[in-house]
Amino acid sequence: MSTTLLDARKLKELQPAHLLWQLYQPAAAPHRFAARTPAQARKWQAQTRQALGQALGLDRLPAAPLAPRKIESVDRGDHTREKVLIKTAPGVVMPVYLLLPKKTPRPLPVVIAFHGHGYGVKDIVGLWEDGQERREPDGYHRDFGVALCRQGFAVAAPEISCFGERQTDFSYLEAGQGSPGTCTHTSMLAFHLGLSTVGLRVHDGLRLVDYLQTRKDLDPARLGAMGISGGGMHTLFSTCMDERIRACVVSGYFCTFRDSILAMHHCPCNFVPGLHRFGEMHDLAGLVAPRPLLVEAGSRDPIFPIRAVKKSVQQARQHYQVWDQAGQVETDYFEGRHQISGRRAYDFLREKLSG
Repeated sequence: MSTTLLDARKLKELQPAHLLWQLYQPAAAPHRFAARTPAQARKWQAQTRQALGQALGLDRLPAAPLAPRKIESVDRGDHTREKVLIKTAPGVVMPVYLLLPKKTPRPLPVVIAFHGHGYGVKDIVGLWEDGQERREPDGYHRDFGVALCRQGFAVAAPEISCFGERQTDFSYLEAGQGSPGTCTHTSMLAFHLGLSTVGLRVHDGLRLVDYLQTRKDLDPARLGAMGISGGGMHTLFSTCMDERIRACVVSGYFCTFRDSILAMHHCPCNFVPGLHRFGEMHDLAGLVAPRPLLVEAGSRDPIFPIRAVKKSVQQARQHYQVWDQAGQVETDYFEGRHQISGRRAYDFLREKLSG
């Protein structure tokens, strides 16, 4: 009897996801990319960008006057690091580090640098978690914000919601009530309200672009974005929603939902209710097209399998081909794990934002 029960437990019909996988049909999704001409693609983009904004809850997230306030300026030798606070919504403040190269003529081209999971934005601007200065790259982020600045870019590096200074204060919990963690708590609360952490972050990203446009020392016509992991997610969705971003680098994220986000453990901050209506990740790339997109992916990245990355890139190039621009989707497949490469990214952004 125990053997029969053991065999029965192997049946797909006993697994709770079995029904859900049957409902997962990205090729039949109503907002998948199916255009065949540039005119059809532009119409699809307008309609789908609006629908995606609604799915993210952007139409329900109020803005507020930016009220920027510079609270710090540090001389780093070849560049200056400013820290600015901006308001992105009523009662919501976002810290942003601005790295400004000293010798590059103004106005400066700009790259928004989105960090991933870890101790926050300090990890990409040359700071240890305790705020001490760091002179050598460290960790999977490899101080890519500093590296971009040394390529002549102004770098705007925001503290992404749920990290660093933007974590939830769980001091109200009594002893024995374990903290759920800021990403998990924020995502569950957002889901309860029909929203998502992705939407909160994209909203912040849009407001950051609004702020960058107010600075006379920056050139918003030469604006790019780059991020890794959760920052890669932020980069992709922000570029989908904001056409002011002219080129982007998505590192350690671009893959298929089926083989990455939905296949193994990922932070709840990656999920958007109803995202299935937009097809697969390569369909979202149709909202970026025909703007330049570089995908970085490590051959040994365990959470974004390289085989699925290559499959998704191939599909994205087919979407770009509608504009006869398949070559605008570039790749840096490097030997390594879940980390920034930079082997192509910095030159890519300099070329694409040159004028």
